[in-house]
Amino acid sequence: MPLEHPSSSGRIAWKQWGTDLESESIKQMHNACSLPVAAAAALMPDAHVGYGLPIGGVLATRNAVIPYAVGVDIACRVKLSVLDVGLQELETEQGRKRLTRAIEEETNFGVGGEFKRRREHDVMDRDWTVSPVTRRLKDKAAAQLGTSGSGNHFVEFGVFTLEAQAEGLAPGTYLALLSHSGSRGTGAGVCDHYSKVAMGARPDLPKELSRLAWLDLDSQEGREYWDAMNLMGHYASANHALIHKHVAKNLKAGVLAIFENHHNFAWLETHDVGNGPEELIVHRKGATPAGPGVLGFIPGSMAAPGFLVRGKGGAGSLDSSSHGAGRVMSRTKAKQSFVWGNVKKELREKGVEVISAGLDEVPGVYKDIHAVMAAQADLVETIARFDPKLVKMAPEGERAED
Repeated sequence: MPLEHPSSSGRIAWKQWGTDLESESIKQMHNACSLPVAAAAALMPDAHVGYGLPIGGVLATRNAVIPYAVGVDIACRVKLSVLDVGLQELETEQGRKRLTRAIEEETNFGVGGEFKRRREHDVMDRDWTVSPVTRRLKDKAAAQLGTSGSGNHFVEFGVFTLEAQAEGLAPGTYLALLSHSGSRGTGAGVCDHYSKVAMGARPDLPKELSRLAWLDLDSQEGREYWDAMNLMGHYASANHALIHKHVAKNLKAGVLAIFENHHNFAWLETHDVGNGPEELIVHRKGATPAGPGVLGFIPGSMAAPGFLVRGKGGAGSLDSSSHGAGRVMSRTKAKQSFVWGNVKKELREKGVEVISAGLDEVPGVYKDIHAVMAAQADLVETIARFDPKLVKMAPEGERAED
């Protein structure tokens, strides 16, 4: 059952899923609930400290959008493609080499990662003049189209075990491709610009609330940000579409089913938070949409399973769930705490091969995904499991941009 945080001292009431959350993330949620535009809120079991709103934080506002409550990597998402490739490809040296080659040839990681021969997608035909930032960064976006960035972004092959029919796919065990990344440098540019605009417009906010500065949706800046955010949603989706298209083409594989959802976004939704149904702006920063019947994917780590889930629309959650396992330590502490020798032993025991990654993304930096899933059993039901087997992330030494 979720933990209730009643309204007090000008703060709205909110609910918390999970009981072992760090105190600073709870404090950040308390702060967010004191905003005059706040209408409802919830904290997911993968929560940890973020900028302004904690990762795993869900905040509904009235006629206001908060750039930092969406996040730096706007529209970050996960996508899973079930392929008509036999699982034996994961079991033989030749098969793994083939899969590894497909990932390495058709993806590009790193903060400045781009393709010399640019990918093509009709997302670049959309209106990039919706804000001065997207207009200025359109060429950069075109250069980075189809790339993955750094931080906790990945592309991996694994074993997908489906328990019940979904999207026309029969129950069974399949080889699948899973990716996690967002809107790259352009999305970060949008966040940087409009968060500064918002903070400049709210100079009287106390320091602890400064990164929760908002833009009124009926202001020019608010409309610009909203349109730019939605454009970044299309752009992030295009990045994944290209990764999956080119990897499948490299393998000469067909796609049997696709599952995709995003987080780090704000949606215009109707919710009843005490005064009857009303339109609210629901920010999900590192949280997955989980309305009744809505499918979503929740990753674990490079050595832990992820889960395809169906939302239940749990009361008080604003139709949300976690977006992953959630970190238990900082990137700096991770690099001080682990050595690759020990990590690779753990990975070998679980049949996982890492093509490239940094120590700040090893399994030990994440919570137990099974505990996280148990804490939100009232929010989602599990219908499939994905076990990573061949993983690529940004190489060691790349700074994070997630």
